[in-house]
Amino acid sequence: MNKITPGVSSTKRVEPGSSHKQPDPSMQGFNDTKISRRKFLGRGIAALIGAGLLTGGYAWKAEPNWLEITRMDLMLDDLPSAFNGIKVVHFSDTHLGFNKDADDLSALVADIEKEAPDLICFTGDIVDSESSDLIAAVPVLARLSAPLGKFAIFGNHDYKHTDQLAQLFKEAGFRLLRNESSLIKRGNEVIAVAGLEDLLHGKPDPQATVKNIPEGTFTLLLMHEPDYADTAEAYPFNLQLSGHSHGGQIRLPLLGALFTPYGSQKYIAGLYYTEAKKMPVYVNRGFGETYMPFRLLCRPELTVFTLRRS
Repeated sequence: MNKITPGVSSTKRVEPGSSHKQPDPSMQGFNDTKISRRKFLGRGIAALIGAGLLTGGYAWKAEPNWLEITRMDLMLDDLPSAFNGIKVVHFSDTHLGFNKDADDLSALVADIEKEAPDLICFTGDIVDSESSDLIAAVPVLARLSAPLGKFAIFGNHDYKHTDQLAQLFKEAGFRLLRNESSLIKRGNEVIAVAGLEDLLHGKPDPQATVKNIPEGTFTLLLMHEPDYADTAEAYPFNLQLSGHSHGGQIRLPLLGALFTPYGSQKYIAGLYYTEAKKMPVYVNRGFGETYMPFRLLCRPELTVFTLRRS
């Protein structure tokens, strides 16, 4: 016979008319599953939001200011022996006035100075829209020096105020090439640097560009839109440097660049070779941003080439 301790009831009494019900033991596991699932979903959503905020902050504030310096030896046929081993610095697409200013450019110039280049090349879009955004940067660009010269071309964003920008480039010590070329002498040998007008807002004329270059001269071409290389390879150019694409600016794993503008849909970032002539084409990812102040998996780039005679 069970002994009942005084003052302790073995069953819980329910008063008549009370709505209180005893929990059904068979439902306890089901309720725990519902709570666990709700917690899991809540934590998953919170993690996604947190990851999105972190990624957004990184793409906005971190990566656009995290310069990558790409150093590369380029083996080139027909490079004169006197130019074997020269160092060429290539930068592009600063887009001053949008997400970059003269202070940002000053940091880039300091990195260029550390490389001690023989030749400096800029491949377009110095400003995003207004020529006045270059004024404060002129003394910064003027600091740059290279024994073989400083050369620049226009990009599609530069065509609103070409006269003013041309004058500012001159004040900064850059030779602006617009369907023209310049011969560079070293020792007893010569190479040429040629620059074409922009494809979108100018009228590139390769024939006019090469007319003053002696036949057989090694020629470095500056052209803003990289896809133009498939046209340029029919002319006596040995190497093309370009920008314009920003490397896509936003890239995703496996998918790569989500969008690139017209003129950079085939050659997007890095080193390529044209199909017919096997002319090397290098596409710099640019220093600045446009349309969106973001970069993701596509850091701003400064390229430093050492040219080697093949």
